Amino acid sequence: MTINFNLHGDLNKPLLVFLHGGGVSSWMWDEQVRYFNTYTCLVPDLPGHGKSNNGYHFSIQDTASEILTIIEKHRTDQQVTVIGFSLGAQVLLSMLSEDTNLIDQAVIISASTKSLPFPRIAAKTATWMLPLARNKMFSRMQAKYMYLNDRYFNDYYQETKSMTKETFYKVMYENISFSLPKGFKTAHSRMLVMIGKKENSIIKRSLADILENNEKCSGIVIPGVGHGIPLHSPKYFNQLLKNWIENEKTPNDVMRIS
Repeated sequence: MTINFNLHGDLNKPLLVFLHGGGVSSWMWDEQVRYFNTYTCLVPDLPGHGKSNNGYHFSIQDTASEILTIIEKHRTDQQVTVIGFSLGAQVLLSMLSEDTNLIDQAVIISASTKSLPFPRIAAKTATWMLPLARNKMFSRMQAKYMYLNDRYFNDYYQETKSMTKETFYKVMYENISFSLPKGFKTAHSRMLVMIGKKENSIIKRSLADILENNEKCSGIVIPGVGHGIPLHSPKYFNQLLKNWIENEKTPNDVMRIS
């Protein structure tokens, strides 16, 4: 497996690893890379996305193992924080479930851990709709759902157009069949789990699932936002992330769930 990634900053600074969601790629974290310029930022394209779109047979578990290898190769002795959104959050949960001491802190955003019934049929049904997703008008509607502004729409549209049916099916199947790995119960990292208040019921139930399975997790619900917290208000998200990493604090306007 070959995963494309970019490193920004000084390798002696604390390391932030950003894992994007499905259907986008590393560009979704551009605002974070600019903001956290006093850190080292490692930003990969997950297999089947961006510059890692090389026909690889996507697997959450395999991707988790490969990213851990990349972190191990490029870290020194600094603190490591991994931030994952949606599909990237599922990869992060798999990383945390492996027997590793690499991750000091983790931020799990909008993860789904409740697998759907008949996931192969559901993934095939979604794949049949891929031609619709490549329609520019429909793509704009999807982009709006994720809070992608005009600046990023062309990147998103090109990602959708370039993804093959085979990759789309595998990503969908892995996403909707995912459940918490057994090893997550013993993950020792400090973890913040967040969702938007307007998320769907699966994401809300998944928040409870994650919190119930590891006492090192704390949970927050962000008001006024659905699926796309980092993109909805980058300034708010960046300040939230920085305060939690450096001071273990979260904003006053969130709902805290322990």
